Amino acid sequence: MDRTLIRGARIIDGTGAPWYRGDVLVSQGKIARIGINLASDGDVAVVDAAERYLAPGFIDAHCHDDLIFLREPDRPEKAFQGVTSIVVGNCSFSLYPALPSSREHLRQHFSGLLGHTHVNEIFDDLAAYQERLEDQGIAINLVSLVGHAALRLGVMGHDRRPADQSEIDAMCALLDRQLAQGAAGLSLGLVYPPSAFADITEMLALAGIVRRHGKVLAAHIRSYEAGLMTAIDEFSDILRQSRVAGLLSHLQSAGRPNWGQIPLAIGRLEELRDEGVDISFDMYPYPAGSTWILQLLPPVTMDGGLEALRRRLADPQARTVLRRWVNEGGPEFEGQSKVSLIGWQNVRLSAVGIENLKHLEGTDMEAAAASLGIDPFDLMLRFIDEDEGQTGIILFQLDEEDLQCACCNRLYMAGSDGLPRPGSKPHPRAYGTFPRVAGPIRRDRKWFSLEDAVRRMTSIAAQRFSLTDRGLVRPGLAADLVLFEDGITDQATFENSTELATGISHVWVNGQAIIADGVQTGARPGKVI
Repeated sequence: MDRTLIRGARIIDGTGAPWYRGDVLVSQGKIARIGINLASDGDVAVVDAAERYLAPGFIDAHCHDDLIFLREPDRPEKAFQGVTSIVVGNCSFSLYPALPSSREHLRQHFSGLLGHTHVNEIFDDLAAYQERLEDQGIAINLVSLVGHAALRLGVMGHDRRPADQSEIDAMCALLDRQLAQGAAGLSLGLVYPPSAFADITEMLALAGIVRRHGKVLAAHIRSYEAGLMTAIDEFSDILRQSRVAGLLSHLQSAGRPNWGQIPLAIGRLEELRDEGVDISFDMYPYPAGSTWILQLLPPVTMDGGLEALRRRLADPQARTVLRRWVNEGGPEFEGQSKVSLIGWQNVRLSAVGIENLKHLEGTDMEAAAASLGIDPFDLMLRFIDEDEGQTGIILFQLDEEDLQCACCNRLYMAGSDGLPRPGSKPHPRAYGTFPRVAGPIRRDRKWFSLEDAVRRMTSIAAQRFSLTDRGLVRPGLAADLVLFEDGITDQATFENSTELATGISHVWVNGQAIIADGVQTGARPGKVI
C-alpha cells in the first residue's frame, strides 16, 4: 500500500514555526495533502498520531557512514533516531574517486578513519558508488560530498608539497566529473594528510569548480585549538574569493587552555555573513570528539604515508623528539599537541583492531598503558605498528559553555560526526545525536524550543545541501517524516554507547515506513540524492 494517512498529529513543519494539529496524507512517496479531518478510504493505511509530533525526517548534516552503508544498509541506529537522510564524504574522506594508481592509497587512507576497508569498497567515481548502494538497497537517503584526499591521492599521492598547475588541473577535472554525477560538493580536511598539504592556490581552484556547479564547500579547518580564529580566516578567505557557499565542520574549541573561543568564533562568522560570505556550521551535541590514533601526531609526520611514518618512528632520535612534543607540546612542530592540552587520561580507546589488545576498548590511554606496564606514548607506537594506525579514540576536550554557545546560534545545524566501527565501543553520538537535540538538550537544558530543535535537524541542512524537496512538511515534497513522543531521548552513553534511542514510533522515507510502531520494517526505500 503506497498511501498512508497520519491522523491528528502535532505537526512541526521544519521552519521553526509553532506546531499545529493536523492530518497528513502520503501518496506515491510524496506528501499529498495536509488538513483537518482528511477523509480516508479503503486503500489508505491510517496511523493515529495520538498526540505525538510529526516532523520532517531528520538530516544528519555530517557523518562518516560511507563504508557502513555498504555493509549494513538498514542503518538501525540512524533509523531509530528519526534520520531519513545523511551526508557522507566529510572531512576529505570519501570512497571515490579512485584511479588505478591510487586505489590502494585510498583504501589505506580510509582504513585509518573507519578500520579495514576492502579494495572492492573503493570506487572509480560517484556513479559506481551509487550503483552499488542502490543495487543492494538502502533504508535511508544518502548525500555525498567528494573527499579532497581522494583527489590528491589520485593525482600526487602522499606528497607534502604544493600542487603544480598540471596537478591542480587534474584534480579539478576529477572533481568536475563527480559533481556532474550528482555529488553535493567538496570536503576539505585540513588537519588530515594529504588534504592538509594543500595551499590556497589549490583550494581556490577546486572551490571555483564547486561554485560553477552551484554546490557547497565543507571544511574540517586547519585548527580547532589555539589557531581556531586563524583557521576560520583561512576558510573564509577561500569562500570570499570563490563566492562559494561554505559549511564549517563541527565548530569547536578543543583543550582547556583554548576554552572560551567559541563566542569570538561565532562573532566572526556573523561578521562574515554581514560581508556577504555564505557560511554556516555543524556540530555534535557532546563535550567529546572522536578520531583515530594518528591524530595525536603532527600532520607533517605523515608525509609519504604510513610506511614513511613507521620509518621515522624507527629512528630513536626522531622518536625522542616526537615523544616530547606529544607529551608536552613545543616549537618542533606546527600546532598544539592534543595530549599536552587534555592529558592521556582524557584519550579513551574506542576501536582496537588487534585481538590481543581489544580488551582495552573503553579504557583511557593512561590506564591502558599502566595495565600493560608501559608508557602511554609507547602504547600509541604499538597501536601504530600492530593496528596500522587504525585505532579509534575519543577525546574529552570540549567545554559545555562553548558547546551551548555554538548549538544555540542561528547558523548551527546538527551533525553526528559518527565513526561507525561494528564490534567496537564508539562515541555515543552515532546512536544518540538527534534524540539528544530534540529530547534532553531541548527539554532539560532548554537550549531551544522543540520547533527550533527540529529546524536545526531538518530545513537548515536541506537548504545548505540544496535538498529542495525535503526538510519541510509541505504538500508536494518527498514524504520523509518522523513521528515521535515528547519524551524522545538518547540512551547511548560513553559507557554504553550502542544503545538505541527511544521515543520514535514511525519513520517514513520516500513514503515507505522503515520504522512502524517502534519496529524496523526491513524496507529499503532510500535513494542517493
